[in-house]
Amino acid sequence: MDYFPYDEPYGHQADAIDAIDDALADGRDVLFEGPCGTGKTLAALAPALAEAHRTDRTVLIATTVHQQLRQFVREARTIADHEPISASVFRGKGSMCHREVDYETCRVLKEATRDLADLEEDRDELRERADALLAASRDGDSDAAEARAAVQDERESVAEEISDLREDREICEYYYDNLTSDTIEFDAWLAGGVRTPDEVFARAESAGFCGYELLKEGLSGLDLVCCNYNHVLDPMIREHVFRWLDRDPEDVIVVLDEAHNVPSAAREHARRRLASETIERALDELADSEDPRADPAANLIATVGEALDRVAREQASDPGSEWTEHSVANPDGKDALTVATLQAYSGQGYPADLEAARELGEALEERYEQAYRDGEHDVLRDCPTATVADFLSAWFDAPAGAHPVVGVRREGTDLDARAELFHTMPGSVTRPLFDSVHATVCMSATLRPFDVFESVVGLEDPERLAYDQRFPAERRRSYAVATPALFASRRDDRSVVESVTTALGDTIRMTPGNVLAVFPSYSEAERYHDRLDPAGQTVLDRAGTDGKAIREEFVASDDATLFTSLWGTLTEGVSYDGDDARTVVVVGVPYPRLDDRREAVQAAYGEAFAETGDDSADVGWEYAVEIPTVRKTRQALGRVIRSPEDFGARILLDERYTQRAEIEMGEYAVRRSFPPDEREQLVDVAPEKLQFGLRNFFADLDAYDGDPPAPR
Repeated sequence: MDYFPYDEPYGHQADAIDAIDDALADGRDVLFEGPCGTGKTLAALAPALAEAHRTDRTVLIATTVHQQLRQFVREARTIADHEPISASVFRGKGSMCHREVDYETCRVLKEATRDLADLEEDRDELRERADALLAASRDGDSDAAEARAAVQDERESVAEEISDLREDREICEYYYDNLTSDTIEFDAWLAGGVRTPDEVFARAESAGFCGYELLKEGLSGLDLVCCNYNHVLDPMIREHVFRWLDRDPEDVIVVLDEAHNVPSAAREHARRRLASETIERALDELADSEDPRADPAANLIATVGEALDRVAREQASDPGSEWTEHSVANPDGKDALTVATLQAYSGQGYPADLEAARELGEALEERYEQAYRDGEHDVLRDCPTATVADFLSAWFDAPAGAHPVVGVRREGTDLDARAELFHTMPGSVTRPLFDSVHATVCMSATLRPFDVFESVVGLEDPERLAYDQRFPAERRRSYAVATPALFASRRDDRSVVESVTTALGDTIRMTPGNVLAVFPSYSEAERYHDRLDPAGQTVLDRAGTDGKAIREEFVASDDATLFTSLWGTLTEGVSYDGDDARTVVVVGVPYPRLDDRREAVQAAYGEAFAETGDDSADVGWEYAVEIPTVRKTRQALGRVIRSPEDFGARILLDERYTQRAEIEMGEYAVRRSFPPDEREQLVDVAPEKLQFGLRNFFADLDAYDGDPPAPR
């Protein structure tokens, strides 16, 4: 409890702290679910920091949500007021570069700068040696004068190298100051509290330092580091981060916040793409090369390019301007792109040609880098041959669960095509992380069912912790409203639309404050936005709009309705505290669009997780579609009731959520996919009775300013 900065934890917080502390001491992973606003962050942080202190480890927190990073900073600073800890948020180079150059350019600049600093250090050491030899010769050492002459010659040679380097190679003055100036004061400041990247950047900028590099070097002295998923899920980046922490993997405790997002994030990290434009650039590059490896490399790459174009045309005879993607997998053998490549290929053998492309790509990358270092080019040239060779190596040797896709679009008269290797099984990315570190805490308001999450990400025998809503029951109400099921095939049905519109209107009219209305898509949100004309303000969220600005417009009002999509940015990881939102209503069962990728995941899950005798199609649907959709729905419901003093209503507007549907609608009912404690909280209500339920609930809390609205 040294790391719990308040007088007393909630009852369930104390229980969670003890359980997590015991698990981390045993090196066990933890799955931790608790409702929004119930103190999960501190319940995980306190025991993690205690275990790290006891065993000389470092705590690494990863999240996908910027608001959560700010929350971690607030909690860490509160802890630091009671128990000294050092912490920082670590952010990628791209957002912390004072010169705003890309990663590769930065790397080359750093090498040139380091070379310059090393030469200047050699020059200074030679000067000291020359001065010492001069003093010795004046004291009568006959050999000192001859030795000093040799040192002077070496000094002149180094001075010429310095002059040539400054003339021929560009350096980074910020990084140069890191290497040549006293950074003790900055380092002490970094290790003396809880720092954000913006604070690090601003302080470094004012001192003329590279804040990113100083932050990297300072990570090894910190107790707690907050980062994003990239830094733990990508194996190469993770290796760098652990090196900067000066820790072996087993000396790191990883806390994964909003962990229900881990499977989709892991798939994104494993995804690889190759565009036809990159193939064309590689062929141009090879045509200019006199290296003997260029011809066999071009032979394979040109064959792949022709095969990609042919397969793309076969998949989409009349493509539009937007990308359409098509599976080219073949359950009985090689995928269509590989088959088309091998059918058209002739030569010494594609493995030999691919090896030639890889070797030449590496050689060209080294040549381009040297040319940039020598000042022959103003920017570091990329190497499309290396890019194509790396992709083809992955494509031809794809692991289990990799799903081949070809995309196509038309730009004017030109046809663009691209190949993509999409990984359906996130465990191939996450399992190495779980197996390597001391322990992990995966926390979220929506992790259950735990067995599904464990199977998908590759966890074995974790500690399972789940806590239901402990805030006062009289201050919250959850309704399952029996409006007609909003099946995709019935979304234009007049009676369905009118029933949903009426229920939404009742919800808005009877809510004393803001309403968050969540739909399966932006188009559905716009449909009902246009149909309703409530007395208060309406805010419509659209794809591609600034979510932060939309939220600010919404919460600035005290009588607004926000129409948004469940799959947008405003229903997860965003707080609506107090008066920001009094009611959240989820309209329909917002299943995602079943595109090729999701169908591939569904098929892979069905094959991987179906038990003997089970219907793999049902298991695949449950794991890949229904449970993720319910998790997203539960996230949306969690936008209200953020503290014990808060109050609000949560509404599921579709008969498939009702208890009756479990009997009458069979496989279409979704209530069973909610955790048992949340099912128990749902009150079934007829659409025409919803207005009375809301009116009575808010009136009992004296929430109306004046008399309650009259029912219609």
